[in-house]
Amino acid sequence: MVLASVDAVRNGRALYLLMTTTALAGLLLWATRRALIAQSDLWAIVAAAATFFVVFYGSNATGIVLMDEACGRTPRHPRDALADALGRGHRLLVVVLCVLLLMAALLAGAAGLLWLATLLGPSLIAFVVPFAVPLLGVAALLLVGFVGPLAAPAVWAGLRIGAVLRLLRTELRGRVTQLLLLSAAVSLLSATVAGLVTFVLLAGGRLLVALATVLVGLDIAPQPVLGALFGRGTPPGLGPYTAAAVTGAGAVFAFGLVLPGVVYLRGLCAVFLAVHPDPDAAPPPYPAP
Repeated sequence: MVLASVDAVRNGRALYLLMTTTALAGLLLWATRRALIAQSDLWAIVAAAATFFVVFYGSNATGIVLMDEACGRTPRHPRDALADALGRGHRLLVVVLCVLLLMAALLAGAAGLLWLATLLGPSLIAFVVPFAVPLLGVAALLLVGFVGPLAAPAVWAGLRIGAVLRLLRTELRGRVTQLLLLSAAVSLLSATVAGLVTFVLLAGGRLLVALATVLVGLDIAPQPVLGALFGRGTPPGLGPYTAAAVTGAGAVFAFGLVLPGVVYLRGLCAVFLAVHPDPDAAPPPYPAP
């Protein structure tokens, strides 16, 4: 199921949603940068908040479309997916907030032990370090490789906040190792797609610049064009042909960024369905250890 996530590059609706999200987020990031340069803090905060809003709900809408595909349903229209994302995206925020509160309590406990060391002496550190380092490290690993990859597709599938929290608790007592490995496999798969996209952009960009400069004789500087293919900014003082080529290269970069993104989101859907094939059913309970 994870390997089949590569087919997401053929899902036109998901590509459209994520491409639109990427384009709008790029414009808003540019507006945020301009506001910071102009020292307009209020507009910078508004633009940054709008960027988060677009990225969060746009990626959730894309995930909903991909979940439809993963479940064998007809993918809904992008407009309907965006409406559903606006209606259920807050569930993911609440789940993440609950997990972050637990993480904050854990950090507070570790900080309390370190504070005790200032009263009882440095010898307490020798007992705190072997206990706190693995515990905090595992908590961070679960936050990145378990909570996010499982909670997000659960919300896309339609589960409510309580059901998502119960699912996380159930899988934490059962198949947490398998889920971490599956999440790592999804990341590796999307990184492989990103590597292939990078090769395509680099090879195609060099060949096109060579054709334009050597055969046609256009005055195009290769470095700005190749830099724009990988998301670098536009340097000042470019010639008209180079500036036009940089603009087109920026559009190519946005599309190249979308392909690994849809593969990753589709992979998260596969991870969720691997442990919870029926999104409408409650997760099976595990026996108490």
